[in-house]
Amino acid sequence: MISVNDFKTGLTIEVDGDIWRVMEFQHVKPGKGAAFVRSKLRNLRSGNVNEKTFRAGEKVAKAQIDNRRMQYLYANGDDHVFMDNESYEQIELPEKQIEYELKYLKENMEVHVIQYKEEVLGVELPSTVILEVAETEPGIKGDTASGGSKPAKMETGLTVQVPFFVNIGDKLIINTEEGEYVSRA
Repeated sequence: MISVNDFKTGLTIEVDGDIWRVMEFQHVKPGKGAAFVRSKLRNLRSGNVNEKTFRAGEKVAKAQIDNRRMQYLYANGDDHVFMDNESYEQIELPEKQIEYELKYLKENMEVHVIQYKEEVLGVELPSTVILEVAETEPGIKGDTASGGSKPAKMETGLTVQVPFFVNIGDKLIINTEEGEYVSRA
């Protein structure tokens, strides 16, 4: 058991029979009344995000999550195949379960597969990935100083806002948490 006062971003907890990851939290001490913790939690089974309020000092069960380092191999219809780097065991995850992560996944990319007991919950991406620009409007000479941006479609289908100087074929570093351009690779 863990106190809600000890919440940290990324902590996994078990509430109402579901496994949740703490995305954001805020300790609130109103002038009148008892303190509480307002949190934003993501359900690791369904991917839904809920806001939940806990009384200060309330106890919740900490969920023991295992991260297995695996390599993304390929899509097999609506399933996606991952291989354990040590045992070479392969698992298939349905597209519905990793819909968000697919925007950042390329073949042969290494990721962490999240498991709770024997149940596979999903995929944890690195904080940044390198993707190639597949489609974007050509940059106009002299536009680099204006600080504007344009949409660019990456090789995985993800669309991000990029500076005007980015062209088709450029490799870019993309933040997977925010889905934003960081820099050229």
